[in-house]
Amino acid sequence: MNKSVKGFSALVFGIPLAATTFANGADIELGAEMAGECSACHGDAGVSTDPKFPNLAGQKPAYISAQLKAFKKGDRKNTLMNAIAAELSDDDIENLAAHFATLKGAVDGNVLAEPTDLDGSLMQLVEDYEKTTTRYHRKDYDGRRQVRYFRGNDLAIDAAAKGGAFPSGAMLIVEIFAAKEDADGELIKDADGKLVQGERKLYSYMEKRDGWGKDVPKIFDNGDWRHSLFTTDFALKEGVNEAQCMACHKPLTDTDYSFTYEWMKDFRSNGKVGYSHDVAKK
Repeated sequence: MNKSVKGFSALVFGIPLAATTFANGADIELGAEMAGECSACHGDAGVSTDPKFPNLAGQKPAYISAQLKAFKKGDRKNTLMNAIAAELSDDDIENLAAHFATLKGAVDGNVLAEPTDLDGSLMQLVEDYEKTTTRYHRKDYDGRRQVRYFRGNDLAIDAAAKGGAFPSGAMLIVEIFAAKEDADGELIKDADGKLVQGERKLYSYMEKRDGWGKDVPKIFDNGDWRHSLFTTDFALKEGVNEAQCMACHKPLTDTDYSFTYEWMKDFRSNGKVGYSHDVAKK
């Protein structure tokens, strides 16, 4: 790290220049460099601006280290953090823990705006998307109380059918509907045991374009795929954070970051919209 960056770290984070390591050998400066990739969820100053994510600033280093190691081993379950922690070495974990321990906790003036470059705004879902995409699978979720339809354009479906990576221009859309309930709040199912589709709730959208992944932090690498969420009137959903989607998709390198690759192959093979049902209550 050059002198100007060291000075900046000392000024912003309150790190004395002489104290750049912990007793366990953890490097605070290296941790500060890595922490930029955590800011999309945990805030620039280690203080989250989203209630779904905890503050890390001021936590004891042993606690942060223990939690990250538990996520990495799978002893603590969280889809997002399990995927992220799997990318960290033991040294990375200790360096991050040391860095966040030096930061002030949630005090007035310490919360900085989250980065806006992973806000889902690269894409636009057009109202006539049904003309350019095809449904290839439906999945019912008892726990989520949802019916979801998965769609793709020909570029995406054809690429999966051939067993290759998706080309630039591939688009994948999930139409998310509420499942109907009876007067007692129980899920309504038809004669075949399928959930009954209710109100449309949201669209999930991922698109691949050349160069779209070049500025994405390595820990969230999804190739050139980007992600977004849209409301039923095709407006960008407020508060989109692509980092959450990217962390879940990141391990899927064998299917070019797609959870539904095999469903597309099956659809091209037999011409039938697939169906699956997750009956788990949670």
